[in-house]
Amino acid sequence: MSQLIIVLVVAIAAGMTGTALGWFLRFITALGRKGSAELEIKEMIISAREEVEKILQESKTITETREQQSKEEIRKEEDRLEKNEDRLVQKESLLDQRQTDLDSEKAILKKEGKNILQKEKELHEVLEKRKRQLGEVTNLSEEEARKELFGVLQNQYAEDLQVRTQKLERQNKDSLDVRARNILATTIQRLSNPVNNDVFSTVVHLKSEDMKGKIIGKEGRNIKTFEKETGVELVIDDSPETLLISSFDPVRREVAKKSLELLIEDGRIQPAKIERTIAKVKKEINDIIRTKGEEAAYEAKVFSLDPKVILILGRLHFRTSYGQNVLQHSIEVAHLAGMMAEELGANPTIARAAGLVHDIGKAIDHEVTGTHVEIGRRILQKFGASEEIIKGMQAHHEEYPYETVESILVQVGDSISGSRPGARRDTIENYLQRLKDLENLAQGMNGVEKSYALQAGREIRVFVEPKKISDADAQILARDLAHQIENTLKYPGEVKVTVIRENKITEYAR
Repeated sequence: MSQLIIVLVVAIAAGMTGTALGWFLRFITALGRKGSAELEIKEMIISAREEVEKILQESKTITETREQQSKEEIRKEEDRLEKNEDRLVQKESLLDQRQTDLDSEKAILKKEGKNILQKEKELHEVLEKRKRQLGEVTNLSEEEARKELFGVLQNQYAEDLQVRTQKLERQNKDSLDVRARNILATTIQRLSNPVNNDVFSTVVHLKSEDMKGKIIGKEGRNIKTFEKETGVELVIDDSPETLLISSFDPVRREVAKKSLELLIEDGRIQPAKIERTIAKVKKEINDIIRTKGEEAAYEAKVFSLDPKVILILGRLHFRTSYGQNVLQHSIEVAHLAGMMAEELGANPTIARAAGLVHDIGKAIDHEVTGTHVEIGRRILQKFGASEEIIKGMQAHHEEYPYETVESILVQVGDSISGSRPGARRDTIENYLQRLKDLENLAQGMNGVEKSYALQAGREIRVFVEPKKISDADAQILARDLAHQIENTLKYPGEVKVTVIRENKITEYAR
């Protein structure tokens, strides 16, 4: 028991000793940590102080630098202002000196002005005195003396003045003639368009020789239908892969050419197809006319015309005058008038436009009464053309006076274009008129549906309406037409009259 107590006492004593030792060690550790923290704080304070001193030193350096720069800038600005002040002082001094000089000159001029006025007054008095003295001596007034003096001079130098005047007139006339010839020669050389001789025929190129047989058709049905519907003559000869469309009417030739090209491209050629194709092309002829008008306006560099005027202008492509294509002639006149206007300093735009439309009345002169000049004026006025263009085109046949320089240039251009070698042929115009008269004569017969002059006027082919004309009537019609041609028209050789009567019956199965 006593041992146990001793052990317990010893254990309690050991525990208390360990506890005391633990508290002591903890106290010692705490004291060490406190000293380390104080050391770190002191180091941080020292580091902060050093950083502050560094920042203050840098700020001081920057401040000193900027202060030095500011002082330098202020010094430069003060130098500049001082120089400006010096210059202003010098200018002010110069202005004062100049004002002094001006005042001196003004005083001198004022004094001289008074002297001049005084001298003018004295001179006027002397002249008046001399006039009175001269009038007393001659017994003539001032006006009478002037007339008498001019009369003496005129009588004395009249012959010399006349000679000089005539010499100047000759020199001016010669100079103007030379300049006019130079302008015309230059203009004609600049415009050297070839004359189009394709008056009666048009060549069509074929894909192959076999196409000729298709165009002719079985027993010639295709070619007969084509010639009947178009009014042209197809010339198929030994020329390789080509055939010729012959007609005096350019509209018919154009319709035939377009139709034939479509048929060749399609490859299926038979009478019904031919009729449909030709009817389609005739409806599209307005598009061709519009295209020709637009091409002509573009070529002539005229861009201010109304589209309807362009459409009427395109119809001139199918019109000839003495064998000369009227649209090509109009383009030539536009170029000629424009070039001459540039040489003379006139308005080339107005000159070209007036030259292009100067014959526009010929496009519808067969539909409207009046000369082609008057018809053209009405067309241009209706569609809003400018007054300068109308004045420029209306005088080219001297129906109206020349009101502008451009009107004279258009007339000159018209004469040049029409008088070039080969441009116009009177015999061709007469020949075309004879063919038209031949067709009109046949067309006026009762029961005639279509009539076409072929073989250069040596044949007239007449298609009659089968319901109105019988076979017997067709024979009578041919004889009557031949007699009328003999009695009415003048022609060389003989004219073959062919009357064609065909029955065509069409029904539809629905």
